[in-house]
Amino acid sequence: AALLAAVLLAVAWGGCGGGGAEPGASKDATLILDFQPNAVHAGIYSALRRGYYADEGVRLHVRQPSDSTDAPKLLRAGRAQFAILDIHDFMIARGKGFDVVAIAPIVQRPLAAVIARDRTAVRTPRDLEGKRVGVTGLPSDDAVLDSVLTASGADLTRIKRVTIGFNAVADLRAGKIDAATAFWNAEGIALERAGVPTREFRVDSYGAPRYPELVLVTTGGLLHRNRSLARAVALATARGYRLALAHPGRSLQDLLRSASGLNRGEQSAQLAALRQSKAFESLASSRSARVGVFEPQPVLRAIQWDVMHGIVRQRRIAPHLHGMFESVCENETAAGKYGCF
Repeated sequence: AALLAAVLLAVAWGGCGGGGAEPGASKDATLILDFQPNAVHAGIYSALRRGYYADEGVRLHVRQPSDSTDAPKLLRAGRAQFAILDIHDFMIARGKGFDVVAIAPIVQRPLAAVIARDRTAVRTPRDLEGKRVGVTGLPSDDAVLDSVLTASGADLTRIKRVTIGFNAVADLRAGKIDAATAFWNAEGIALERAGVPTREFRVDSYGAPRYPELVLVTTGGLLHRNRSLARAVALATARGYRLALAHPGRSLQDLLRSASGLNRGEQSAQLAALRQSKAFESLASSRSARVGVFEPQPVLRAIQWDVMHGIVRQRRIAPHLHGMFESVCENETAAGKYGCF
């Protein structure tokens, strides 16, 4: 309750007012992805190929990271202006005092799940008692597993937890483990296409709130210096994801033409799963579904859930709550088309 009160007071949902956009300010920018290109990035590549960033006056360069910790470091060093971050990584970075600000959601529901390899043997999470369950070793993975097990009434002490890194698909297919924490939109699809009879327990059905999994971030410094650039990137990105929702075939083609080495069938299945689960849309009860717009309550619940599961410590995150999530709407036209917080 104390944390929620602090968040409500401290998180400044930025208004649709002035700042930035100085005439002549640079509109060249680099965006670092959270991972190698895949279907969750389809809207970004559609915005690139169809000139949506150019329409906003931005020359955007998209790069994939060599490591999951690259983005905050590159933002801090000024070698990138924008990044896609997992919300848990974003809050960890914020808790460490990194000057990162989330300006738009990319994926608006959790993608994490516990995936069992035998849907007949495992019908509920309680059936995992006495079985080997793989985790990557990241704190958020343990939080996902604990949340799913606790919500179902399973005994956490009876789970044989095994650190497997990022080998969930291979280890599940080989029978080395009985279940693993993984992303239902990626590893889940890969296992399904490989014919493994899996059962998924998605974390937002077992104890976790519906929170944004991936967010578009920049730095507070850039927002202060060149707010119009942040607004332009956010609005063009949202436009790309609206295309992905309305015309998935076109967006898939944009992705495949932009990123080499992707399997069409797998990426098509991933994009279909994301659309079916309304992962790109906000679903606040008081508003119609929208793309690229934060809703306050899911964000507040995400912070609470991360604190409750030890992903971030309240004493570390509390001093950095102010301005974590910032609106980049700056006029009535933008507000009407895209919404403000």
